[in-house]
Amino acid sequence: MENLRRRFARPPEEVRAAVTDPDERVLAWGVLARGAGWLVATSRGLRTVGPGADAPVLPWHEVGHARWASTTDGGGSFTVTPLTEVEPGVQARLPAVRHVLTDAGDLPATVRRRVDQTIVTSRRSPLPDRGGLLLVARRVPGQAAREWTVVFDDDADRDDPVARDIARRKLTEALAAEQPD
Repeated sequence: MENLRRRFARPPEEVRAAVTDPDERVLAWGVLARGAGWLVATSRGLRTVGPGADAPVLPWHEVGHARWASTTDGGGSFTVTPLTEVEPGVQARLPAVRHVLTDAGDLPATVRRRVDQTIVTSRRSPLPDRGGLLLVARRVPGQAAREWTVVFDDDADRDDPVARDIARRKLTEALAAEQPD
């Protein structure tokens, strides 16, 4: 019964006030620990709302990884790893941010669904003698074509000519596979 009530509940007033764009909808929210506000999933992305916590939206296609660890009391923690473009077609992982929640509600399922919906395909390729790289095709709002990016396991590989050549070749192969004959 509580889950049903939560599903049809309105977001807290502070959350509604923070989402000012009429084209952006609040999908789910979780209560942050220590009165820090809310972690909010919107139609555009993930954001924090609260005292000193209001942050810009992290668009869904820029969420590299979101790991949920639940606790037995309905809370848990989200560890979110954002991506940033460091050059055209190449993204790097930013430091992970951990959000501790006392009440997660529908937030874990919503975040997973939204991140998964942006990913069309991903391919991991090894690099000689170390790590690898990940090629990812994502749906980006406002763009008709998928956006392919490369994320190196180790940021230092972005400066290695051999690793860059492998990444370029793998990306070219992936793009060629999408083109009709």
